[in-house]
Amino acid sequence: MSRIFNYKNFLRLNHVIMFVLVLLTLFPFLYMLAVSFSSSRAVMASEVFLLPKDFNLVAYSHVLKQDQFWIGYKNTVLYTALGTSISLTLTIMAAYPLSKKNLYGGPLVMKFMIFTMFFSGGLIPNFILIRDLGLYDTMWAMVLPGAMNAYNVMIMKTFFQGIPDDLKSAAKIDGLTDIGVLMRVVLPLSKPIIATIGLFMAVWLWNEWFMSLIYLKSDVKRPVAMYLRNIVLGAMNTIKSGQQMDQHSAKTVPATLQASTIMLTSIPILCVYPFVQKYFAKGILIGSVKG
Repeated sequence: MSRIFNYKNFLRLNHVIMFVLVLLTLFPFLYMLAVSFSSSRAVMASEVFLLPKDFNLVAYSHVLKQDQFWIGYKNTVLYTALGTSISLTLTIMAAYPLSKKNLYGGPLVMKFMIFTMFFSGGLIPNFILIRDLGLYDTMWAMVLPGAMNAYNVMIMKTFFQGIPDDLKSAAKIDGLTDIGVLMRVVLPLSKPIIATIGLFMAVWLWNEWFMSLIYLKSDVKRPVAMYLRNIVLGAMNTIKSGQQMDQHSAKTVPATLQASTIMLTSIPILCVYPFVQKYFAKGILIGSVKG
């Protein structure tokens, strides 16, 4: 009886802790959402908490009228789709042979990859490398430098090692080559880890702005995250010179503009998560624990 009582108390405590953590996680998002729909007067008077005050869409209207916002959005979608595809391809190509126990030199290769997780050439050598390779101010400067991630390779390698060797042997008996085994047996069974690593890369590429700051000089090639950075830092004019505003629009202040921009850049990538959520936990769990 005492054990049951203690277990129930333990569950209640877990529920309370999780509820508090959920509130702490959601609060910044809900607050920014409320600010984005509020008037500048209410924001400046600190009247906004979790619900909008003086509901209006002025800030969203301003952001959606900016050409640079849409240019950045197009670039971000391109970089995210292309970068995620390249990263998954390279990660699979590296992880599959490394998952073979009889691969000559496999452990040494893994040690070299792990070494790169702790030590790198530094910012200036990387910049010189990108420039000398002719990638400076091109879209490839946004997708190639981070295409191969040692951590992702390790997770996928461990997942591949958890697939029974009997399945691979049976496929080879049926006449499949190593590439055939990978394409027809291994990859169909690896949807959880592929979805997980794909989500990691997509979120990173969607939010990446630092590489565009140092590798891109043309505004027409920069992602929407760079536009958001400029808005947050106040380095970009909220209204183009010469643009006419009515009296109500003139009340829009940077706080509401920042909030609306954050919402418009965050919501699309958040909408991707429900479609891969069922694979996420399984992919991380199996890929992180060697079978």
